[in-house]
Amino acid sequence: MPRSLPGGSDSGSPARWADRLQGTVMTVGMKAMPRLPIGVQRLMTGGRSVTIDGNTLDPTLRLTLAAQHAMGINGFVVGDDATASRAQLRQTTAGLGGGDIHGCDVRDIVLPGPDGEIAARHYRPAGGPDLEAKPLLVFYHGGGFVIGDLDSHDAICRLTCRDGDMAVLSVDYRLAPEHPAPAALDDAYAAFRWAYEHAAELGGIPGRVAVGGDSAGGNLAAAVALLARDSGGPAPVLQWLIYPVTDCTAQTRSRTLYGDGFLLTKHDIDWFTAQYVGRSQLDPTDPRVSPLLAGDLSGLPPALVAVAGFDPLHDEGELFAAALRDSGVAVDLRQMPSLTHAFINLFPLGGGSATATSELISALRAHLSRG
Repeated sequence: MPRSLPGGSDSGSPARWADRLQGTVMTVGMKAMPRLPIGVQRLMTGGRSVTIDGNTLDPTLRLTLAAQHAMGINGFVVGDDATASRAQLRQTTAGLGGGDIHGCDVRDIVLPGPDGEIAARHYRPAGGPDLEAKPLLVFYHGGGFVIGDLDSHDAICRLTCRDGDMAVLSVDYRLAPEHPAPAALDDAYAAFRWAYEHAAELGGIPGRVAVGGDSAGGNLAAAVALLARDSGGPAPVLQWLIYPVTDCTAQTRSRTLYGDGFLLTKHDIDWFTAQYVGRSQLDPTDPRVSPLLAGDLSGLPPALVAVAGFDPLHDEGELFAAALRDSGVAVDLRQMPSLTHAFINLFPLGGGSATATSELISALRAHLSRG
């Protein structure tokens, strides 16, 4: 069995307290926007809806973006600095809530990895050790391979465990720029192999192990499926790919059309790619970082793919779904036309993000209940 992960403590420095205060103001502002009087909301957003290519931005997200812009926030990258960018994401997700979701037992563990131990968080539907075994999802968080951690995606993992009635293993893989490609993938694949071998101990059904993730995590899930196929070892039963990065060389229309003003920016993408791939020995076309560019996608597990309308990654998600389908892989493509990137992190705000997240978890549960 894995051993428990020891806890840590935050620094009490003035800078850290200032960061916390700024994060509190930012997240309170985001959460308060949808509750403001209609007249104030119209004033904050200019009184206009946002429609591009026939898609109208979800009103709750429109208000959230207005709140962020009013606070001078545009994108996930802060000053091209990994530490500052990680701090901003922690502050934002902590303030959004979701950690009070009940109905699952949660524990931190560590797993053996290719370069030392890998931290992970195990979620299991509440009910004790005698609970019936459930499907198991190995989840990889998003964050451009640079930011994000177990806490930033704790709420979505809790919700998936509870509403999806499944065990979840969230993996804290190594991040760039300290660990460029393929370190994250090496950890992701090692974690999948370990979870597959220890599924019963995790409350999972042996042989019923899926992989999934959002954004960079979706990239890792797709790349793990490719590695599993090519190694001839155990394979996941499903890929749950939420607005995945699939091509590090992409010059798609959506990267230009939605490259500024919709949470994830083109600058974010370019900077993240430079940290993860640019500092590595891998070519950007290598399937380990660009699964869309793999010469052969046949023989991969079924894929449940979600794309957001107002997302720079929209087109490459669609292209990957089409390429899988053309290779004979069963694909369930879900279009979320009114939403932005990162909507699964924003479900506590309600609106379309909450509805879409519930739909994806329900669809995941349905797929894993088959066979």
